[in-house]
Amino acid sequence: MYFESVQAMLEMDGHGVFVWSAYAVTAVVLVAMVVAPLRRRRRLIREIGSAARREQGQPVEQGVTD
Repeated sequence: MYFESVQAMLEMDGHGVFVWSAYAVTAVVLVAMVVAPLRRRRRLIREIGSAARREQGQPVEQGVTD
């Protein structure tokens, strides 16, 4: 193992704050890159369904939007 203890791993000779914050920022960006398209897809499917119901003359349901 590279570090003698978990505390030493977290501190990384004084560089831990920078290293772990870089990991945190990267994780947030990666999660956002997965979540954003999923939300966009869900919204577009709702909009397409709503437009299709309007074209067929059916009432459009009013729901909670994101």
